[in-house]
Amino acid sequence: MNDQLNFKTGVKEALPTVFGYIGIGLAFGVVGKTSGLSVLEIFLMSLITYAGSAQFIMVSLLLAGSSIPFIMLSVFLVNARFILMSTTVAQYFRKDSLGQNIAIGSLLTDESFALSMNKLNFTNHQLKPGWIHGANIVAYLTWALATAAGGLLGNLVGDPKAFGLDFALVAMFIGLLYLQMITDKSKAFSFQIIMVVIVCFLMYGLTIFFTNNVALIVTTLVGCFLGMVIEQWRSR
Repeated sequence: MNDQLNFKTGVKEALPTVFGYIGIGLAFGVVGKTSGLSVLEIFLMSLITYAGSAQFIMVSLLLAGSSIPFIMLSVFLVNARFILMSTTVAQYFRKDSLGQNIAIGSLLTDESFALSMNKLNFTNHQLKPGWIHGANIVAYLTWALATAAGGLLGNLVGDPKAFGLDFALVAMFIGLLYLQMITDKSKAFSFQIIMVVIVCFLMYGLTIFFTNNVALIVTTLVGCFLGMVIEQWRSR
């Protein structure tokens, strides 16, 4: 990584992250195809929704016959973290147009956000649209093409569980959680461990009384509230 902030550098520096997109994208494509979606539907979902975890959840909820409002709420809660990420990144593009900011925020991912935060260490805390567009676009196209390829492979895979692909969503969240815990220096590692344990117990306990989908939403809301209360208490 260097101090250049042009489009070409953004593409180059994003390339190491595409292997993650390819792996999870192929898995989603296979799961989507074996769940009844066509390759075109998988491809369009990746272009329009463009959120790995949300897409896995959408497929599972569609199979479960969940209502559209419930699916929308679930997707919103799962991707709510992007509100904070976009707000954090937006401060470096205050002098750029609204259109530029919308384009940047629309294609922002966990990986490109982390890449941006790391890039600041090499550019005297500056970012430019050209660089982040390069990083975002290569990730966007890689994800869409990988999911379409997975959809094509889905014709050859009868049961994704036989290859462990049903674990792809869990594995992705574990990876995202790990990256978040080791890179977020604003919160003590011990505090993050405490919150992980609390959320795990909450989810386990709530599944006794509610369906998994309802338990997930309640756990998310309660976990966020408890995290805020505990963090404020610790800062006193």
